[in-house]
Amino acid sequence: MRRFLEKPNPDEITCDTINAGIYVLEPDTFDRIPKDVSYSIECAYFPSLIERKERFVAYVDRGYWIDIGTPEKYVQVHRDMFEGKFAGGLFASADRTRPIVHPEARIEDGATISGPCFIDAGAHVKSGATVGGYSVLGRGVLVEESADLQDTIVWPNSRIGQNAVVHGPIIGRNCHVGRDSVLKGRSLLGDKTQLTDFTSIGS
Repeated sequence: MRRFLEKPNPDEITCDTINAGIYVLEPDTFDRIPKDVSYSIECAYFPSLIERKERFVAYVDRGYWIDIGTPEKYVQVHRDMFEGKFAGGLFASADRTRPIVHPEARIEDGATISGPCFIDAGAHVKSGATVGGYSVLGRGVLVEESADLQDTIVWPNSRIGQNAVVHGPIIGRNCHVGRDSVLKGRSLLGDKTQLTDFTSIGS
């Protein structure tokens, strides 16, 4: 490698690759990393390897990659998996047009599950509830009677109350959405958020 430039200006770009992934560093080069100060591996350490003409190689992967640092991109990666743009894990062999339900999930009679969606182990969808397209239920999620979820990502161990309408949010771990609540749009609920009954968010 002849040059390493982190976050170049547009007029400095000379290739179509970026730096991302896992680094493997040799311990005998750690002496150049100062202690107890803010230090950038990308802006200081990597360039130092090149300056000293030390071995520095990279692997170029032309497979799927996305930065999930924003809610929009986080949602996009789920859509991409459902739509076949990325086929890792369970999505490698599953029919993504149909609901993907872990064998240890519990779906009661009378619940409506529409693909594409994913329901993980330990999740429980009660009778009368609806889980619609592009929804993801993490481990241990409880969806109570007559709740309606569409295009929603729910992290593990959260609970959606009776008759709640939840269209679009990203819901963190160990949250509770009260009964008869209405959540619409791409809102974010942090871990352990507790919404009282009849809460309304979004249009």
